[in-house]
Amino acid sequence: MIKIPPFDVTKQFELIGEELNKTVTAVLASGHYVGGEHVTQFETEFAQYIGTEFGVACNSGTDALYLALRSLDIGAGDEVITTPFTFFSSAEVIDMVGAKPVFVDIEAHSFNIDLALVEQAITERTRAILPVHLFGRPVDMTQLMAIARKHSLYVIEDCAQATGATWADRKVGSIGDIGCFSYYPTKNLGCCGDGGLVTTKDAAIAQKIRVLREHGSPQRYYHDYIGMNSRLDAIQAAILRVKLPYLDKWNFLRKAIADRYQQSLQYLEGIVLPADCAGSVWNQYTIQICNRDRNAIQAKLKELGVISMIYYPLPLHLQKVYDYLGHGKGSFPVTEAVSDRVLSLPMFPELSDEQQDIVVDALKQCLI
Repeated sequence: MIKIPPFDVTKQFELIGEELNKTVTAVLASGHYVGGEHVTQFETEFAQYIGTEFGVACNSGTDALYLALRSLDIGAGDEVITTPFTFFSSAEVIDMVGAKPVFVDIEAHSFNIDLALVEQAITERTRAILPVHLFGRPVDMTQLMAIARKHSLYVIEDCAQATGATWADRKVGSIGDIGCFSYYPTKNLGCCGDGGLVTTKDAAIAQKIRVLREHGSPQRYYHDYIGMNSRLDAIQAAILRVKLPYLDKWNFLRKAIADRYQQSLQYLEGIVLPADCAGSVWNQYTIQICNRDRNAIQAKLKELGVISMIYYPLPLHLQKVYDYLGHGKGSFPVTEAVSDRVLSLPMFPELSDEQQDIVVDALKQCLI
């Protein structure tokens, strides 16, 4: 039986492996493994790609978010508005700096934070809004920035799943005060380990993040802040430099795959397809299973050779660690309903038409 994974990093290596091997070998031979030219060049190249003045590389997308909050002096007594339907790190970093996450429900069609509900969550303690461009679909940044500016709030964009996505002809990560990116291998632009980067147009923010990622040290052995060790390895930076020129092509292929899913599944009963969005880069293709046992369908798909994923089975506000916020079941009804229904089908740029036909046929069998 042909097994189709949710993401296959080996296919990408088959295409550009020779180039990657040559680049990595050169880095190994150089003896410069931390910092150096590849890191600084990638920071510049990625910032130019996104459309910002500054890019500061770090160890992960989680660190990027944490460093962003630290650079704005957000901490104890402050509140940051975000979504309960996202990966844990989007909210975790808010607690890590001593602030309080304030959750706002999502839109069922976009899976993103419901901007119509954001203003009523703003208090005198609110310092920032942290929108997540989930599954590669951009948040309406025009509306969000209007809200933020009206209330003098910072905007920190979580772009972990949306590298290359656009809103109103601008790339996400260039619209808010700070953009935060992850290069985990399954992202649209992924390295061969962990990696992250912060984008900003503000020179002071960029400089503070550079200092914070190096143990709070602007000069070796002299420390202005309690910082952290969050550096992007030279090998990972070199890998990302090789991959960056391919990103737009890969995102184009993802959109073509998403379009083909939309056409093939549009008349299938029992599911809701993700809403189209011109600026999405389709990190995931996520359907909703309606009035059926989602977990049973996922298990049957696996029997048929199709591996699907559930992002995310338990919303953040219902996680044990957030009991202290006092949110019970029913607090965010759209998020809770969506969490029970979502199922992400295989999505990666090298997914062939034949593989996609197998996925579609298997899903149809499961819903008969």
